[in-house]
Amino acid sequence: MFRYLMPKSIKTPFARYSHGVEVPAGKRLILCAGQVAITADDHIPEGVEEQAELCFRNIAAILAEAGLGLKDVVRINAYVTDRAYLKPYMAVRDRTFADPAPASTLMIVGGFARPEFKVEVEVIAAG
Repeated sequence: MFRYLMPKSIKTPFARYSHGVEVPAGKRLILCAGQVAITADDHIPEGVEEQAELCFRNIAAILAEAGLGLKDVVRINAYVTDRAYLKPYMAVRDRTFADPAPASTLMIVGGFARPEFKVEVEVIAAG
């Protein structure tokens, strides 16, 4: 279905992600807004891994509304507020997505709308 792009002429990825993903013609694209770790009843987990897991659960719910799932994600943009949060976030991402993994960017940012948020994730899915 998707073609995962890993050119031999450039450095292999630093972690488990693909350099690019080609989506074949005729597929629908779903663009998810950035999701932070908050439940429907306003609970925000404290830990980075728990926040990342909740971000991906929220994304899964959005994709389900369109009849898709996490297996249909072709691109991830993720943001954390501290360098120490990189590894815990990546552990969740790597558990959530099998190989070949989606294209992915991970950035350290100064903060989010509320200081309790440590992780935000947005995705593009196709199906």
